[in-house]
Amino acid sequence: QLQLVESGGALVQPGGSLRLSCAASGFTLDYYAIGWFRQAPGKEREGVSCISESIGSTHYADSVKGRFTISRDNTKNAVSLQMDSLKPEDTAVYYCAAGRFALRSTCVMTNDYDYWGQGTQVTVSS
Repeated sequence: QLQLVESGGALVQPGGSLRLSCAASGFTLDYYAIGWFRQAPGKEREGVSCISESIGSTHYADSVKGRFTISRDNTKNAVSLQMDSLKPEDTAVYYCAAGRFALRSTCVMTNDYDYWGQGTQVTVSS
């Protein structure tokens, strides 16, 4: 069974940090582009960051650029999202997704991924 499981969500104060993890079972993340998305109450799901399959190129939404870092941990078959300088507007359910694209050296922050996790809640509040 192919599955993605997110973890690491929590309640954190503004300015704090969290590290989200996306772990896979049933397949190897090395061969997939990975995207992180989030959905706040009453809003559409939006792309946050992604990392490509082959050369590990990364992309970030303007709203998180300079604060979030996506990386692979191939030893754990996982992808992490390090989130620093968190703001209340970062509050959302965060999802990871895996997909294979024709251009292996890039990734996308649209919903065109094959596998999705169930999400982990991140709340930034004092």
